[in-house]
Amino acid sequence: MTSLSLIDAPSPNFDERRTPLDMLVLHYTGMESGQAALDRLCDPQAKVSAHYLIEEDGRIFRLVSEDLRAWHAGVSRWREQEDLNSRSIGIEIVNGGHDFGLPVFPSAQIDAVIALCRDILARHDVPQVNIVGHSDIAPERKQDPGELFPWRLLSEAGIGLWPDERRQAATDMALDAPQATLILEAIGYALKPDQPESLEACVRAFQRRWRPDDISGLVDDETLRLLSAVAAKYASHSQ
Repeated sequence: MTSLSLIDAPSPNFDERRTPLDMLVLHYTGMESGQAALDRLCDPQAKVSAHYLIEEDGRIFRLVSEDLRAWHAGVSRWREQEDLNSRSIGIEIVNGGHDFGLPVFPSAQIDAVIALCRDILARHDVPQVNIVGHSDIAPERKQDPGELFPWRLLSEAGIGLWPDERRQAATDMALDAPQATLILEAIGYALKPDQPESLEACVRAFQRRWRPDDISGLVDDETLRLLSAVAAKYASHSQ
């Protein structure tokens, strides 16, 4: 039971979970307005939904009960697991996204995101390594919640992981692109063998989250340092 103030807006788009809940997936809506997103998430013909929608002013809408399977992840994979809808709680954050100018997330909205995520984590056993963005689990299809989403701020609030800067600076650079593939997979990304575009998509998703000022898709030196640091952080939370 949550202590947060929620606005109920039931969506008909759900079914039963098939596996235990152990993930949290963050999205942006990528639509012109919050009302347009809410209408779509509650449209039975759209066949999409999320458990929660967070408006720009911080209002939180509850669309699907947490014990049910909302339809937000689509074709996706993380840490060798599929059917992520069954495993996750999905949060849609109202933001126009890349199609509508990629607006900055208002502070009231991010405060609500942090409060809701903390509330969920207090009630469910969700490992830190399983707190992800949509682009992490579907890197070839999705870009949300986007490079302006403040992952570092969330990590400081106990939501998700951020690499240790000292380790990043000291990382041995004896790494190459094939090793980068292995490290990405160790973190949780799903790469398709012998498909360079799959590697580039996963690198972009990684950079969008941990190096948002330069999303080149290239495995450069800084990306290799970051990969090593993030992998070490994830390994320390996967024991």
